[in-house]
Amino acid sequence: MINRIRDIRREKKLTLADLAAACDPPTTPQTIGRLETGMRNLSIRWMERIANALGVEPETLVRSDASTRAQIVASLGGSGPEALASTRDALLPTELGGGDLRVVLAIESSAGEYRAGDQLWLRQIAPKDAAQAINRDVLVPRKGGRFAFGRLIDRQGGRVGVLPVGAGQKQQVVEDPAWIAVAEMLVRPL
Repeated sequence: MINRIRDIRREKKLTLADLAAACDPPTTPQTIGRLETGMRNLSIRWMERIANALGVEPETLVRSDASTRAQIVASLGGSGPEALASTRDALLPTELGGGDLRVVLAIESSAGEYRAGDQLWLRQIAPKDAAQAINRDVLVPRKGGRFAFGRLIDRQGGRVGVLPVGAGQKQQVVEDPAWIAVAEMLVRPL
């Protein structure tokens, strides 16, 4: 088994010291480095500590030698595409965040900036945390099994205001939603 601690840590833009400090209880950057390189045995206890610090499921830290994963081979910046010094595993949308529940909105017909065939991956948050989602696209459950989708533009007490995508739409107000799902990743087939 090969561990993916380094790949996930770098994807999340954390240093060895950042990850060591985020562990509970904290550890040293040297210990994290030894675990990453295989110089120290990655026990189940260590997997759980590091996975919690990275906000991923423990099983995402290891992979079989036989498994193949999508590779990140280049990055696109202001001056165009540039090759990476070394390739690294691409993280799946489900590996990007902690244990938060994720939902996916399938786009069946074009609406606003979304095209038919797109999938929008969203992370559920509690309504009390709605302030962190202001000016972000959200999916909010409504009564009767319906949903409101669009830009979260207002929050007052237990009410949230959602401006649907597309021109000429009116704000929808949802009273006391059970949850709010914030858009995190757009998957668009080419």
